[in-house]
Amino acid sequence: MTSKKTLGIAMVGIGVGGTEMLPAFEQMEELDLVAGADLNPTTRERFTARYEAVAYETIEELCEDKNVDAVWISTPNRFHAPHTIYALEHGKHVVVEKPMALSLEEAQAMIDAAKRTGNILVAGHTRSFIPPFRKMYNIIQSGELGAVRSVNFFAYTDWLLRPRVAEELDMAQGGGLVYRQGPHQIDTVRLLAGGMIKNVRGVVGQWMPERPIPGYYSAMFEFENGAFSTIVHNSHGYFMGAALVPWGHDKQRYDEPERIMVRDGMITGSRDEEADKQAIRIGGEREVEIFKREGVNRDPAGEPWVPGEPGFVVVSCERGDITRTAYGIMIYDNKGHHEIELKAPGGWAMNRRAELQELYDAVVHGAPVYHTPEWGMATLEATLGVIESAKTGKLIDMHHQVPVSPDYGDAKIFDLPPAEAGVLVS
Repeated sequence: MTSKKTLGIAMVGIGVGGTEMLPAFEQMEELDLVAGADLNPTTRERFTARYEAVAYETIEELCEDKNVDAVWISTPNRFHAPHTIYALEHGKHVVVEKPMALSLEEAQAMIDAAKRTGNILVAGHTRSFIPPFRKMYNIIQSGELGAVRSVNFFAYTDWLLRPRVAEELDMAQGGGLVYRQGPHQIDTVRLLAGGMIKNVRGVVGQWMPERPIPGYYSAMFEFENGAFSTIVHNSHGYFMGAALVPWGHDKQRYDEPERIMVRDGMITGSRDEEADKQAIRIGGEREVEIFKREGVNRDPAGEPWVPGEPGFVVVSCERGDITRTAYGIMIYDNKGHHEIELKAPGGWAMNRRAELQELYDAVVHGAPVYHTPEWGMATLEATLGVIESAKTGKLIDMHHQVPVSPDYGDAKIFDLPPAEAGVLVS
């Protein structure tokens, strides 16, 4: 029996988002985490203390490392395009986090770089990759419930209360809720409704004096196939979306007493956001505690899912509806309702390895890339459309949309045979 070929991978930007993904890196024996890069010296020290990997200060230094085959780009949003292009042009394959870029021009330059170099570029790190949404897509594609007609997504979080650094508070640098969280919902509704958004009407709310960025948005998308989707995200941290399910609770990043304390500190100006931010980065004193609340943990049993980001979804087809449950999805049809259990063998980290699996299979086995840079550009276009519609009050037509790959439904879930990817629960 031959062993699987390993791929040397590195992370550029080992911040909070990067820290969330590292457990998935750990679980993939096909990947060898060989390096990381971050400007923060404390983060570099903690990274090398945890992993047998080199920590560089810059992407330029990292890309000189011959052991690095691919990089995960999770630097601040304004660097996504230049860092991706640099890595591609220096012989590395890339997974870039959302948003793919800050403009369609940047996105096109990334597409051109991937074509020019022949290296793989995956538009990654949105919740559309996770098994419940992929299973919903499979059911929709099967036709057993008829055509998809609407996808409604509602998120209520404490995102706006979380510690922020300067670039996260500047819309010009890709800060604010729409840029940073919108792609989770938009990418998912594009998957479930076929990919081809026709137009968007959006509104954006900025009403918290202590934050110079939007903390609310809602939008409606019309798809070319006649489906509609409504997305909402309120991140002010009063009502928590977890309360939408009977097994829910009042915690997300913070519980209610902590949210009260955080708001008070923001109002009085006494909060040390840099210290709070460092505490939840890799090796910080609150890293495990905070991420465990959100299901980001190394416990193979996993925690029951509750609505956080991107929220609670209801997919309506002609002959039934689909929602999420604590460990899978629920189908409501003409026979009643039944659950498909989707417990990942390995917990949350297995749920989040799909981007890495897609990259690995494309590089090593020549498999298709489903989340192509063109797909990422289409999600970015819709994200920018929400912002533009909010400014102008107009309906914004889309021009760069691409359909879901017809083969995506055949892609493995949990890297297991399809028959094992979902268990019917009576």
